[in-house]
Amino acid sequence: MNVSRILVPTDFSSPSREATDYALGLARAFGAKVSLLHVIEDPIIAIPALVGYAPDAAALEAFSETALENWVLPEDSQGVSIDRHWEHGHPVARVLDFAKRHDVDLIVMGTHGRSPVTHALIGSVAEKVVRKAPCPVLTVRPKTVGEHVFEPSVAGVEG
Repeated sequence: MNVSRILVPTDFSSPSREATDYALGLARAFGAKVSLLHVIEDPIIAIPALVGYAPDAAALEAFSETALENWVLPEDSQGVSIDRHWEHGHPVARVLDFAKRHDVDLIVMGTHGRSPVTHALIGSVAEKVVRKAPCPVLTVRPKTVGEHVFEPSVAGVEG
């Protein structure tokens, strides 16, 4: 298996942190480059008194840039080349598009370990990426909801 480019989508959550750490270890082992990607979903928040409020795009972009710069500290990235990206859009579509545009060899992403009911209602970004990705996807998921102990699992893509 040749892995030279690893994509790590992040929403800055604890599962994303664990996936990032796992990806850094893989990048060191394979001599691969890591691309961090944060997707800004452009939310519209319904607040009755405000009749809908859209956060300032520039503020969301500035937050994303700062958070990405601080997501992996220099002492944690020893020996790994990292580039950082943010994009506007739907997380699944942006992750899949980024993977295709940048010839990504492996996507490493966290899952939130939601309950079956929550999962059925809102779905899973990771699950949709696994189903449609142009490359293998390694998901890092919590063993149980609320714990910070993670167990990786791998899903390949059929050609």
